[in-house]
Amino acid sequence: MDKPWTAFMDVGIIHCMIYPEVMGGEGPIVETASKIAADDFFNVLEITFVKDSVVRTELKRVLDVAHMKVCFCGQPGLLLNRLNLAALDEAGRQAAVAKMKEGVDQAYFFGARIMALMDGPQSYPGPEKAETAKDQLVKSLGEVCQYAQDRADDYLLAISLEPFDREVEKNSLLGPSQEVAQVARRVKESYGNFGLTMDLSHLPLLGESSLQALTTVQDHVIHTHVGNAYTADRGSPAYGDQHPRFGLAGSPNDVPQLVEFLRALFAIGYFEKDLPTPKPVVSFEVKPLPGEPAKLVIANSKRVMKEAWARL
Repeated sequence: MDKPWTAFMDVGIIHCMIYPEVMGGEGPIVETASKIAADDFFNVLEITFVKDSVVRTELKRVLDVAHMKVCFCGQPGLLLNRLNLAALDEAGRQAAVAKMKEGVDQAYFFGARIMALMDGPQSYPGPEKAETAKDQLVKSLGEVCQYAQDRADDYLLAISLEPFDREVEKNSLLGPSQEVAQVARRVKESYGNFGLTMDLSHLPLLGESSLQALTTVQDHVIHTHVGNAYTADRGSPAYGDQHPRFGLAGSPNDVPQLVEFLRALFAIGYFEKDLPTPKPVVSFEVKPLPGEPAKLVIANSKRVMKEAWARL
């Protein structure tokens, strides 16, 4: 590619994945975010729930000073609390919606344009109850989208559903891209502030290629993640949807797979879309394995992006 990626997109990184010690909303949030904010390779920081209001204010100041754009990750609020937007029991569904409404409030506080979420961990109830679960999910997504509309002031927050694996680790309702597209169409019939987050990491776990998956959902993609997965050894800490570094021995994703993903994004017109964010976002979702310093995993990601872009 003869043009820099900054002409097409903003590259980001997910804060609570590269520094998993902050995923629960506590810990060295400001200190670790400041390390990323000082690196001008990244234009977007994807953050999640922050429990303390003083820390939220400090984090917002760091992001403002660094001139970083923000996306908000609602997924940890569901994963850590075992909540499910597709829950068959109404009380469980409402608890998940309430947590995502809390996420909407924090997203607006930080100025995020997109809040990504999932249906929930272990949310696939089996083929007999899957359609009922999808109805519950559509209801939940509609309520979160409506809440974002009700809370909007100078801009409207977009709610973006991220599909996960169905059979490996997260056992999520969504899932296969055909079913994801069907649910997205249903939600968008009533809510224009809805879309999809597609993640390169999850495609090998679903047995789908980048072009296959992205073409299927191309009308709904508003946000993307890139990373890796691992299924070679169930006993490994990298197993499943743990987002290990690119090029880990036995893993499916490295430079060629990122090239394929980026080419598919060009093919579906992602970089030409009118999106909720100022530019299309491609964010790294990578997590250090035990003994791996975050700074080395970040360096890995940056090298992979540079090489992949040079091959386009």
